[in-house]
Amino acid sequence: MEEKTVFVPNISCGHCVMNIRRELGELDGVDSVAGDPESKQITVRWQPPATWVSITELLQELGYPAAA
Repeated sequence: MEEKTVFVPNISCGHCVMNIRRELGELDGVDSVAGDPESKQITVRWQPPATWVSITELLQELGYPAAA
């Protein structure tokens, strides 16, 4: 199991975090998604077949790209 916390500057409220949690949670292999709208960070735990690339690509599609 892998875990990563990233800064997502486009998060502006709890609804943004809920949307990210719902959408990432549908990826096969994503175990959990937690977020904090105040710090604009999300933490994702996953295992194969999910990859960090597939997670970041979905964030980009949703309009919440992770900061590099």
